[in-house]
Amino acid sequence: MKQLMTAAALTLCLLTAQATEKTFQSPDGTMAVTVSDESGRPAYQVTLNGTVFIERSPLGVKMNFGDLTQELTLKDCKVSTFKDAYDLATIKQSHVSYEATEAVCQFERQGRPALDIIFRVTGRDVAYRYKIYAQKRDMMSAVIEGEASSFVLPDGTTTFLCPQSRPMGGFARTAPSYETSYSWDDQMGKNGWGEGYTFPCLFKTTAGWVIISETGTDGNYVGCRLLNNGGAKYSIGFPQQGEMNGYGTTTATVSLPALTPWRTMTIGTTLAPVVETTIANDLVQPKYKASKAYTYGKGTWSWIIRMDNSCNFKEQKEYIDFAAALGYRSVLVDALWDKQIGYDRIAELSRYANSKGVGLFLWYNSNGTWNDAPQGPRFKMDRSAARRQEMKWMQSIGILGIKVDFFGGDKQPMMQLYEDILTDANDFGLQVIFHGCTLPRGWERMYPNFVAAEAVLASENLHFGQGACDAEAKNGCTHTFIRNTVASMDFGGSALNKRYSTGNDRGSYRRTSDVYALATAVLFQSSVQHFALAPNNLEDAPAWAIDFMKQVPTNWDEVRFIDGYPGKYAIIARRAGNTWYVAGINAEKQLLKKTITLPMFAKDTQLTIYADDPKYASDPTVVGNVKQIKQNKKQQVTITIPENGGSLIVGNI
Repeated sequence: MKQLMTAAALTLCLLTAQATEKTFQSPDGTMAVTVSDESGRPAYQVTLNGTVFIERSPLGVKMNFGDLTQELTLKDCKVSTFKDAYDLATIKQSHVSYEATEAVCQFERQGRPALDIIFRVTGRDVAYRYKIYAQKRDMMSAVIEGEASSFVLPDGTTTFLCPQSRPMGGFARTAPSYETSYSWDDQMGKNGWGEGYTFPCLFKTTAGWVIISETGTDGNYVGCRLLNNGGAKYSIGFPQQGEMNGYGTTTATVSLPALTPWRTMTIGTTLAPVVETTIANDLVQPKYKASKAYTYGKGTWSWIIRMDNSCNFKEQKEYIDFAAALGYRSVLVDALWDKQIGYDRIAELSRYANSKGVGLFLWYNSNGTWNDAPQGPRFKMDRSAARRQEMKWMQSIGILGIKVDFFGGDKQPMMQLYEDILTDANDFGLQVIFHGCTLPRGWERMYPNFVAAEAVLASENLHFGQGACDAEAKNGCTHTFIRNTVASMDFGGSALNKRYSTGNDRGSYRRTSDVYALATAVLFQSSVQHFALAPNNLEDAPAWAIDFMKQVPTNWDEVRFIDGYPGKYAIIARRAGNTWYVAGINAEKQLLKKTITLPMFAKDTQLTIYADDPKYASDPTVVGNVKQIKQNKKQQVTITIPENGGSLIVGNI
């Protein structure tokens, strides 16, 4: 007996039979994306030079008015060329010329526009976002409940991922704050500590590398993460309900038509595209004009070595004198200054700093009701009236900027707070650094006064425990290829003390060499760097180390990947003006010996080489050295780096 086919089954069969597929390529023809609507479900696939890097992966969004992940028909992909050029002093490359293939893939549902999936494709990057249309004539707003957006990696892929913390954990219930340890070359199919992974997420396929992240997130959306339910599919996840002490929903409220943030993939057969990509800023535009010409540079801070008690007038004045002696631009006055120094004396301190050619950054607690962090100033950043009054005072006494800490959460209200702080700060000419925070997502270009964010297991942990010191080089060789590739990273490192204490005679031991400290000043990119130096370093550190730290730039014009492997070793080059800095570090037990080709240096170019003695791994008392050489005709230099050591090559072009 024949069975009658249901209407839903008939619709599914028709959709399957009429499946549409569209393929488009990067301007150079190397990267290809195929979009399809098989079984009514939008999906995409990515190949590089014919090799699949992203298998067929789901697309679509779930709305409060309907499920836009199924029963959709691909009508067309309108393909054009997108070009942009911009200058930006706060990222890894000062001038960017961006050219991509743009494809607007139009999906309909029951004959009406449902959503566009907008792709941008270059020879190293693929990105997409959604444009969501109203399904009723008078519908002006909606709620995005989730995304089907996924990334299916090929068999044999290994992962380099940072687990997302559970909400309301960690110090003073401030988690999640993107400060957990990575796993290296791990197998797929895991879900971190049960809550997925923070962006960016690095994968090694059998053919090369893929780094996945997002950009363009602001107060109109939520910050996302990657989830895995077993297997090779990693999917976009929205925030956890417990974040912000349970305040706010995990969904995104939007006006219609709505544009979502970009999902980004940087793909290459080597790590060069990962290190050199500027995709996070290529896809966004400034949200407002800078209120003044912001400047950048190096700085010092007492807290990393001397902790809370150092936040007093006398020691901060000492650090101002120290910054002036180094020719540095700023001093970061950390937590508790409101109680231990006071507002009147901060104003006095700022006047003194300005007389020395130094400016101040002031620390603030993000506050509100989302954690228990007790450090002050509190209740100055979470509400507009108090925030603007505070910023007006800072402007009146010549403060350069603020460092705002202890956020913990990616819900839409928190994203709105980030944006509000940045917007208000610009009105008063203040630069902004975030700590205990989310990953910045294109914020250097979106917000002209944004400097950098922590969003990494940063230098404070070197003071807190010996384990972090023991793993410093391994983590340094990781951040170079993951966290710092997508956004400026406020790490606060490059210590020259042997131990993390005021007298340099107690506390955790630094395992890394002085040359390592210098190398990470180049490897870790941020336009404002508050280094972990101490006044005693003028007397007890090698003169060549102090001289280098005086002149190392914090603004860069270009970056190039040289060699490396996450968690093992890293060698990259950065250019500032006519000078190239080639920095390397090693976390492996065996001596790293590499002959590297440096085509940026012509034959007979004089190069300054900072190197560690190969014996450093077994005898940390061995001091590094500096020498001059001339570039050979093969444009090659052989470097050796012991475990926990570094290498630097500096030369002009």
